[in-house]
Amino acid sequence: MIPTAIFLLVLFVITLTVAAYSTYGERKVAAFMQDRIGPNRAGPFGLFQPLADGGKMFMKEDFVPANANRTLYFLGPAVAMTTALITGVVIPWGGTLQFGDVSVSLQGINPEIGILFVFAMVGIGVYGIMLGGWASNNKYSLLGAIRAASQMVSYELAMGLSIVALVMMTGTLSLGGIVDYQVEHGWNIIRQPLGFLIFIVCAFAEANRAPFDMPECETELVGGYHTEFSSMKLGFYLFAEYVNMFISGAVMATLYFGGYDVPGLASTGWDPNLITIIGVAAMFAKTFFFIFFFMWIRWTLPRFRFDQLMNLGWKGLIPLAIVNILITGGIMLAQGQLAP
Repeated sequence: MIPTAIFLLVLFVITLTVAAYSTYGERKVAAFMQDRIGPNRAGPFGLFQPLADGGKMFMKEDFVPANANRTLYFLGPAVAMTTALITGVVIPWGGTLQFGDVSVSLQGINPEIGILFVFAMVGIGVYGIMLGGWASNNKYSLLGAIRAASQMVSYELAMGLSIVALVMMTGTLSLGGIVDYQVEHGWNIIRQPLGFLIFIVCAFAEANRAPFDMPECETELVGGYHTEFSSMKLGFYLFAEYVNMFISGAVMATLYFGGYDVPGLASTGWDPNLITIIGVAAMFAKTFFFIFFFMWIRWTLPRFRFDQLMNLGWKGLIPLAIVNILITGGIMLAQGQLAP
């Protein structure tokens, strides 16, 4: 119990640190792609910029709009941040570390329905955006909240259907079980390339990342659902987006790229703790690549119109996901893995 509590505390700190420095990384990536320098004043190479931004958020005036629903106004960012942080507890970040008689599993909990837990937290997270947008008593915030709700409902369907084919193939809903399957049979990206493509597009929409950032479209809605927020309430919304980006990258690495698996590493005969540490490093390397990919796409593609966004979800991704399920079922039936 105590090792698990310590691991969860460490995971909490790492998640917040990665989210904070993702803001720095995004500015540096944007600067590189636009032939600029990026943050370079706060500390060497601008490395203290996230600390300066956090201090600014804490010290800014915290106000509440005159006609806002105060309870829901405070509850919105809390729900968004809490659900974003909770999701990481079911992700297997590595194997097991052994310290004498004490074993430390690098997965907070491993429920049999791990992937459903992730979807549940993602589904609850949209309430944070909806509550904040509605409680602000601002028409731009309300429109952003409505967009967020319709967008997430639409893309959660396609995302869930893309996972159905993966669950059919692996035979488990447990994230740890899916990683174990890939250790034995190879990474799922080889067998489910279409499912991965659907999943990563939906992940962009679920995290409100460009080109699917319609709920906070500055050119139309000022700032969208968080227009009326300031200080750390605004900080929670912004932080939650980067935490979701981090968790999305970890989930994609887990489902399709073997998680902490490094092919051939287990057969080297090295110390098990060393193998576990290398696996953790591999897991974070895969996750950081997806974080970079999120940033790369943001500064490469223009934003969709809202009708284009909805058409892609309902008329493009959902039919593709259903076709992927049928193809997967047909292949499994031909290989004798399903009863006719």
